[in-house]
Amino acid sequence: MKLTSEMIKAKAAELGIDDIGIANIERYSEAPPLMNPKNYFPNAKSVIVIVQRIPRGTYRGIEEGTHWHNYTFYAYNRLNMIFRPKLTYSLACFIEDHGWEAVPHYPAVSEREPTRPPVAPGKLPANIATSIRLMAVGAGVGEMGHSKVFLNPKFGPRVRLDSIMTDAELEPDPMIKPGTLCNKCGRCVKDCPADAIPGVKETDKLIKIRIGGIEISWADVDMGKCVLTHHGLNNTISPFLKKDFPNFEFDVSKAEMTEEEAYRLAYPATGGQWGMALYDEYSSATMKYPSYVRGHGGYYALCGARGCIRACMDNLEKNNKIKNTFKNPFYKKPQWLLSHKKDEKVGVINPFREKWFEENHPNLIKGEQGYENE
Repeated sequence: MKLTSEMIKAKAAELGIDDIGIANIERYSEAPPLMNPKNYFPNAKSVIVIVQRIPRGTYRGIEEGTHWHNYTFYAYNRLNMIFRPKLTYSLACFIEDHGWEAVPHYPAVSEREPTRPPVAPGKLPANIATSIRLMAVGAGVGEMGHSKVFLNPKFGPRVRLDSIMTDAELEPDPMIKPGTLCNKCGRCVKDCPADAIPGVKETDKLIKIRIGGIEISWADVDMGKCVLTHHGLNNTISPFLKKDFPNFEFDVSKAEMTEEEAYRLAYPATGGQWGMALYDEYSSATMKYPSYVRGHGGYYALCGARGCIRACMDNLEKNNKIKNTFKNPFYKKPQWLLSHKKDEKVGVINPFREKWFEENHPNLIKGEQGYENE
């Protein structure tokens, strides 16, 4: 049955997909082997990338320092896990209704995928995960920003992406020339609270890959610092670590940690339970608010993308680089930052227990360590 790019785009608009692009498979011939869609689906002829916007308002609560839930729910986890995949699924079914195979591919983090032995001699290790950002570059829906965040002409960095590989041969869209959107302003570098993004003039700290015969590049971001910040362990933009560990002066910008190590620290920290926390707001979670948010969907994001998305979108909006514009600017006052230093030494043995007794039964802890008899 006939299937054209125009038919797919019309269906995408009907479904409510915000933007869509199509590439021929040859554009990815120089992609790293474990990210190459040809190694995932050898008969693929085309790659379709769909774009779903992140509402700008999902950042408002973190910008004001008053509400963190929405970033996880509507800008990250549920947008990635529920809202967008439904559209990808529907579009893949539409393609298969026309007799062509459609392989929807959830956007994994290619560099972190665990290595598994080949299933047979001569095959690659059994975990191919294409890079959704490279797929999106090839499909012409935007370009890589300096911070590694993908930039779309309609919404700038406020997007989540998905892809479908198909054996249907479709008319490809033109690629967007690098530098069309990212003007190397350096706002992402300056505003990143983890100091994780190399400067725009540090040309020796770039990752370079060719897609569709065009060299694309982006900063070699320190993903350890990025993950620690993203998951709420950066005291300068997250009040939650300091609340649960008030004496821990952790400076993420000085951390030396890989991305995998950062995940192995962040997730156990937020998933851990400790029975001695009984005096601390009725919960035994070692980190209470992150654990609460994570409990709603298995994932939690607490950074609010201060540098890589919010600063970038502000620059693109002010320079009329994107189509989705607003009546009012996003930033209405100076941004806040906290200190990673502790406010003052808290407690002696168990600060949460001691605070509870000080407020409720101060005389009962006299004579204990740090609470000598008067």
